[in-house]
Amino acid sequence: MVKISFQPVSVQKPEKQRDEGKEEILMSYSQPDELVLPLRPKKSSISGLWCLIPGLVIFMSGLIMVSVYVYRYYFTPQIPEDSLFHCRVMYDDSLYAPLLGRQELQENVGIYLEENYEQINVPVPNFGGSDPADIIHDFHRGLTAYYDIALDKCYVVELNTTIVMPPRNLWELLINIKRDMYLPQTYMIQEEMMVTGRVKNMRQLGPFIHRLCYGKETYRLKRRNSRRRIDKRHTRKCHSIRHFENTFVIETLICDRA
Repeated sequence: MVKISFQPVSVQKPEKQRDEGKEEILMSYSQPDELVLPLRPKKSSISGLWCLIPGLVIFMSGLIMVSVYVYRYYFTPQIPEDSLFHCRVMYDDSLYAPLLGRQELQENVGIYLEENYEQINVPVPNFGGSDPADIIHDFHRGLTAYYDIALDKCYVVELNTTIVMPPRNLWELLINIKRDMYLPQTYMIQEEMMVTGRVKNMRQLGPFIHRLCYGKETYRLKRRNSRRRIDKRHTRKCHSIRHFENTFVIETLICDRA
């Protein structure tokens, strides 16, 4: 038996020949040109302010309008029409009756049943001797505030429930006489008060009186007496406010300390 075997023959080419088949390619990259953007010249600060001012004016105008709307519809109490009254009353004035006869008093009344207070506006009277005023009777706080419009001063005193009707009772009274416009002819009583000192903490007076008297000189009063007889006021420095929250007219005398 004959065994035949083949041995592989390796042929190596010279290294030089291997390198001859390769070509070296060199590529040159040119550096890109730099892009230079022209700079815009800076505007002056004055021209910038002129552009900013109109925007601020528009923004502030809108803010003021929104604030007025929110205050009017959310912070200012709104009451129905049947709780707003314009009233006139004829009454006898025992001091001036011999000269002028019966007197007429007009006032605007707002009754807030839920908040339990009354707000009264007394316009400039046709007769002398009485000041126009805004009055608040706060039954929740037990306080009455008089804002004398002529003097631009506020006066606060404890609420006198013996002569001031509660909101519900006053509302029923005015509803019953609303058709006639006039209250039955009535009389006038007088209450005298003395200034005792200035109010420093306005917030303790409650939100309604605080809103009425905010930014005004506000003083506390002490009630002296109430009487049917009318006295002449020559010896004391007093001013009066005539109003009604009952079936009779009340003249409130506010006297300064001697």
